[in-house]
Amino acid sequence: MKRTLAATADAQSRRSFLTYFSGIGLSSTLMPGLLWGCMQEAEDPEITLEMTRTAAQVAGLDFTQEELEMILDGVNQSLERFEEIRSTSLDNAVMPPLHFSPIVSGMEFERVEGSLRLSARSPVTRPSDLEEVAFWPVPDIAQLIESRQVRPSELTEMYISRLVRYNPTLNCVVTLTESRARTLAERADAEIAEGHYRGPLHGIPWGAKDIISAQGYPTTWGAAPFENQSFDFDATVVERLDDAGAILVAKLTTGELAFGDNWFGGRTNNPWNPEQGSSGSSAGSGAATAAGLVGFAIGSDTGGSILSPAVRCGVVGLRPTFGRVSRYGVMAAGYSLDKIGPMCRTAEGCAIVLHAVAGPDGKDMAVPRDVPFNWDAEMEVSALRIGYFGSAFEEEQPRQSAEDRANAAATLDTLRTMGFTLEAVEIPRNDLTYFIEYVERAAGFDEFARSRQDQGLRRQNHRGELRVSQLVPAVEYLQANRIRMLLMEEVARAMEDIDVLVAPWRSINPLTSMTGHPVVAVPNGFTEQVTPTGIAFMGSIYGEDKLLALAKAYQEATGFHERHPVLRA
Repeated sequence: MKRTLAATADAQSRRSFLTYFSGIGLSSTLMPGLLWGCMQEAEDPEITLEMTRTAAQVAGLDFTQEELEMILDGVNQSLERFEEIRSTSLDNAVMPPLHFSPIVSGMEFERVEGSLRLSARSPVTRPSDLEEVAFWPVPDIAQLIESRQVRPSELTEMYISRLVRYNPTLNCVVTLTESRARTLAERADAEIAEGHYRGPLHGIPWGAKDIISAQGYPTTWGAAPFENQSFDFDATVVERLDDAGAILVAKLTTGELAFGDNWFGGRTNNPWNPEQGSSGSSAGSGAATAAGLVGFAIGSDTGGSILSPAVRCGVVGLRPTFGRVSRYGVMAAGYSLDKIGPMCRTAEGCAIVLHAVAGPDGKDMAVPRDVPFNWDAEMEVSALRIGYFGSAFEEEQPRQSAEDRANAAATLDTLRTMGFTLEAVEIPRNDLTYFIEYVERAAGFDEFARSRQDQGLRRQNHRGELRVSQLVPAVEYLQANRIRMLLMEEVARAMEDIDVLVAPWRSINPLTSMTGHPVVAVPNGFTEQVTPTGIAFMGSIYGEDKLLALAKAYQEATGFHERHPVLRA
């Protein structure tokens, strides 16, 4: 992920091209992008009158012959400069210096760095069969390690053996990181034996979604054209988990270019029903966590890629507030939308992992410097103000199975039984996030598409999606983000009197992807076919502590996370 600057200082062709249209009042239409797209397909890089007429028709503009000739003369004067600007090589890692912030006026945050306070738990005992630990939540595994009943190297070998045994069924592993894992495990063994215990992740094996770079191993992005791609550095999230003593055992599958559950090696499968896909794009992270192949996993989410596989596979998936975790070393799908988050068996496990990976690194400038994540498992949950997205529960019903509807209603009943008074709250509906994402994808994969490397993609319709977004004018993208700001302000007002909003996950996924609000998906029951269903809890900006506290209390009241799939090798 290196930058190459090959253009000269006056390489302004694309800007000049669009500036010309701005000067004649056409910058907010489709016309500039369409014209340029037409010109790029021509053998002779010159805009013709017919190209101009066609582009105007598609953009819904009605020009006289004289006006067309005027435009034609002006835009052709910019061609040389346009070529110069495109001579600058921009790979996927080059972020624009326009850093999105989910914060709106009037928001206030806890600025004091606090400690990680875990739940008081009953002592654990090593089982006679160590594989029973495979499904334990992070806090219990941590206690087993800290009490020296098991060595990290034993856990590492156990999880590696399970990854090897069950991957033919689940297809959730791209690369085993055995050499690295064994080195880290031996170091953890020695440190703990000497009394140097780093904390609750020390010695716990984990897996990374394969858009996250890990030095010495391929980072394939799930796409055949990048099958042999590797980077000579670790992503920040990998560095921080190394520092916490966690042990990377596998690069887990991602849907191709972070879409869905299909990658160049096939489809990743749901451990509860291998005939069904795991959903994605954090496909391997969800499947491996549910199947007890790792202690926890890290995924990424641009438009539902943690939440969807978490619900499908029956794990807890946290999409944190935008900017909570550095994205350095992670493939960019949407520069203003990407979030990195944990996938665990419990909400408290997610809190432990988030505490280890959150905060600024000086590399991802979207991460704020003074908004720490603090976790107190003994928080007074009864003081939380809980709302529910009433109309969404009604409107989601036609799209849900009978079990989904029953489990969603039972979730609200359970919360009321727990003592909460639920307030009906309405938030806006908007899926503009996908428009924004695809424009940002088109920028991040511009050279990939122009060079036609995308011909090697498994999902061929993505080629068209990228090209459509290449034709979106800059003004329309900026206008979409101005609408985004209005939505952020509206949601902030709706959340003023509550701490957590309960909702069917699909009903809030597009909006919260765009506004940057944290959302956690939690198992809330099963279907008759014994496959999981899930519910979403949405928090305030940088309010993951209260969000996870409610999720933890709900899990303790229901126990759905204690069930696990029956696997067949």
